[in-house]
Amino acid sequence: MVYALLVSNLILWAVLIALTLVVLALVRQIGVLHERIAPAGALLLERGLKVGEAAPVVSVVDLNGHGRSIGAASEDGRTTLIVFVSPTCPVCKALLPVVKASRRSEHQWLEVILASDGPDEEQRRFVASHGLTEIPYVLSAPLGMAYQVGRLPFAALIDPAGILRARGLVNSREHLESLFEAQRRGVASLQQFFESRADSQAA
Repeated sequence: MVYALLVSNLILWAVLIALTLVVLALVRQIGVLHERIAPAGALLLERGLKVGEAAPVVSVVDLNGHGRSIGAASEDGRTTLIVFVSPTCPVCKALLPVVKASRRSEHQWLEVILASDGPDEEQRRFVASHGLTEIPYVLSAPLGMAYQVGRLPFAALIDPAGILRARGLVNSREHLESLFEAQRRGVASLQQFFESRADSQAA
């Protein structure tokens, strides 16, 4: 009798542990799904630079030794997309194929520049391992400070006249493309566009 009770208790504990593991797995999956169905627009931070104003102009040198004035009016009439990344940022690494694809498909009107900060050798390994040698890659702490980058990956879109047209956190293709759409619509972010449309319909 005692043996049977002991066995039943062990079985109950095993079932309880199994259910706990199932619940933890479900909670993790809910988190993954939440990230996947997050709003399509890049998250615009309230603080910092204002869309529609002149972008800060920062002189930098890329890893190939070429000098650039990021934020200045474009000489070739193209819009500039600055994507701030880091070798230690997993989301940045996942976003890189999207950045490269956008650079190829939008090259007629868009120049892409990757920006980071940190040890030169680490950055060069990062560039080589992810096939980024064809994309201008700059190391500049002042650039990140000028654009008030606090979290990564972060992107800023500057039109040919040197005006900041969109900015925000980006972690997917939808977020990145939302910056392009925000520029086309003349808004700071798609969130702002949808909110203003909802307000006008409610009025």
